[in-house]
Amino acid sequence: MEKIYAVVVTFNRLELLKRNIDSLRQNHPIERIIVVNNGSTDGTREWLSEQSDLLVITQENVGGSGGFYRGIQEAVAHDADWVWCMDDDVFPRPDCLTQLLEHAADPEVGILVPQRLMEGKVFATEFRAFNMTNPFTSTNVGKLKKDLPAEPTSIAGATFEGPFIRRSMIDKIGLPNKELFIFYDDTDYCLRSLLAGYKNIYVPAAKMDKHRFFAEDSWGEKQLKKKWKRLYQIRNATYLNHHYGRNWGVRSFRGFQVMAGYVLMALFTAPFSKAWQWRDIPRLYRAYRDGVRERLGKIDW
Repeated sequence: MEKIYAVVVTFNRLELLKRNIDSLRQNHPIERIIVVNNGSTDGTREWLSEQSDLLVITQENVGGSGGFYRGIQEAVAHDADWVWCMDDDVFPRPDCLTQLLEHAADPEVGILVPQRLMEGKVFATEFRAFNMTNPFTSTNVGKLKKDLPAEPTSIAGATFEGPFIRRSMIDKIGLPNKELFIFYDDTDYCLRSLLAGYKNIYVPAAKMDKHRFFAEDSWGEKQLKKKWKRLYQIRNATYLNHHYGRNWGVRSFRGFQVMAGYVLMALFTAPFSKAWQWRDIPRLYRAYRDGVRERLGKIDW
């Protein structure tokens, strides 16, 4: 029987983690659940120390990409045949794994992706193809939220919220790029899967529930809290397009467009809001420049 390891990455969301682990304990056959604790300070470490059936890795906060890198690495070291990856805010239904396994026999399948639901409605960010030739349109083509399939279908990209990953593919393409920290690590990994000749399959019958976060902050407060993340979005989007783009426009200009959008936002809102300030503009440019230079790692914010 093939060995299945689940990998959960968590940071300061103890109650969500408890619910996630409870949902995984209902899914069989999972050999072991690996929890990567990215330096939580909310009691997560203490709770995990009491869970004898979990394999716990505690490390500094190296972002989602560093968490999945370490978790998948550990699963491979334990000779896992499949690795089921997810953040702590998704909750597999009891038959989710069984439904995924229905499609695991095909050796050409590298990644199986479950369907996520938020408050009972399908939450789809997956897409059908990559565009690495036209810099004036999106990298992601054929988003599923506009055309939801009822049957298993080939896709190009998905998030690290439930992908079921074949071990032999990991051996071939390696681990996720830990230097991305957050954003685009999952997109990069899915693209590498396709480039290696594997198929990524979306399985609607395999369902997970996703937690919805409610924020009562004003627009400015939301932007202020998320501002540091925008630098990763710019840099990593630029990196992805520069690294895999098939022409100069995609390699350099597409990332520039992403950066320019945030610069314009800063220019127009800086006089009226604390969300963006004039000094943020060179930071946005540096994020773009680092992406073109493929200079990754944690951004000094």
